[in-house]
Amino acid sequence: MNADVIVIGGGSSGLMAAIAASRNGAGTVLVDKGDKLGRKLGISGGGRCNVTNNKDMDELIKHIPGNGRFLYSALATFGNREIIDFFEGLGIRLKEEDNGRMFPVSDRAKTVVDALVGQVRQQGVRILVNSPVREVLYRQGRAVGVRLRSGEEIKSRAVIIAVGGKSVPQTGSEGDGYAWAEQAGHTITELYPTEVPLTSSEPFIRSKELQGLSLRDIALTVWNPKGKKIVTHEGDMLFTHFGLSGPTVLRCSQFVVKALKQFDVKHVTLTLDLFPAKSVDDVYAETLELAKQEPKKAIKNVLKPLLPERLIPLLLQRAQLREELTYDNLPRQAWMELAKAIKAFPIAVYGTLSIQEAFVTGGGVHLKEIDPKTMESKLMAGLYFCGEVLDIHGYTGGYNITAAFSTGYTAGLSAARSVLP
Repeated sequence: MNADVIVIGGGSSGLMAAIAASRNGAGTVLVDKGDKLGRKLGISGGGRCNVTNNKDMDELIKHIPGNGRFLYSALATFGNREIIDFFEGLGIRLKEEDNGRMFPVSDRAKTVVDALVGQVRQQGVRILVNSPVREVLYRQGRAVGVRLRSGEEIKSRAVIIAVGGKSVPQTGSEGDGYAWAEQAGHTITELYPTEVPLTSSEPFIRSKELQGLSLRDIALTVWNPKGKKIVTHEGDMLFTHFGLSGPTVLRCSQFVVKALKQFDVKHVTLTLDLFPAKSVDDVYAETLELAKQEPKKAIKNVLKPLLPERLIPLLLQRAQLREELTYDNLPRQAWMELAKAIKAFPIAVYGTLSIQEAFVTGGGVHLKEIDPKTMESKLMAGLYFCGEVLDIHGYTGGYNITAAFSTGYTAGLSAARSVLP
């Protein structure tokens, strides 16, 4: 079997690469080791598929802290506006939700997967499922095809590697692409989990007394061992039986991973701010006024309308205040310590869940070895990379999938142009 372009991997970037290559006239084969295409896409966005984010390009880049600046050229070719137009052109109506997230009106990821796979088929792409690739074939400094595990060889003039990273391996992302990249001479930067829950051995985590407690509109700050702030993110979070999860925690996770490694320490401190819009003095005054209004009531009960009930004993303990104290007996300095604890409750985290349990893989094919305008290897002609196999990662919220669609489209377009007269 021969083809102009072979795309390995039928996820977000691979499907888009196949569409772009075939739309621009290249005879295209899409090879996937699974039994169906778009598996990770089908579970993304909580099963609703957050297809992109509607922020301006500079804001998009800011929300892709893992080498987002590399994407300027790809986003200029096929950015979020083009992604929106693309799906609406396929008849998929989209809606904008909080923070610019774009979802199908159907609220079903299957709508998006079916549209992409349908377009691939309509454009005449030959699809091979249950066809794991054993190796990418290189000859005289260029990619010339693939050999399947069955032994069958498919010859081509360009190969696009779009197999993802090592996260969510049940969808087929097992890191196959890294070895093929290394065989072409590429460097793989260190892999690590990002957008991943954090683990902690704090007594209140081990006791599970906060398990299941969800907090909204809080701020989390990651600190380095020298007491310098690394990053702060606002949003929602969740206490679990092993540590912390939720959108804000996921956004902080990559900074925790990097700090643990950079400073070679066993834990990193996060501080939880329950009222990001208020100062310590504001919190002090408001909580003291609550106690003053009900002077005979125990402070643990006074605070219930304001604070999560399960968190109150820990906050009082931090300030060395007895739960049964009333307003008349409140030591003002200790009350200020309570206000400080409400604004910066410390939590020591020791690591993350595994890279397989992360939403996104950090690290990957070194970007200095990739042409950002085409996604072609600078080391091996006719070899292209797109999606999570590259050393690019963003926050959840439509940013990673935007990077996948953008790099996939760019790779497919560039590969087609390179093989056609």
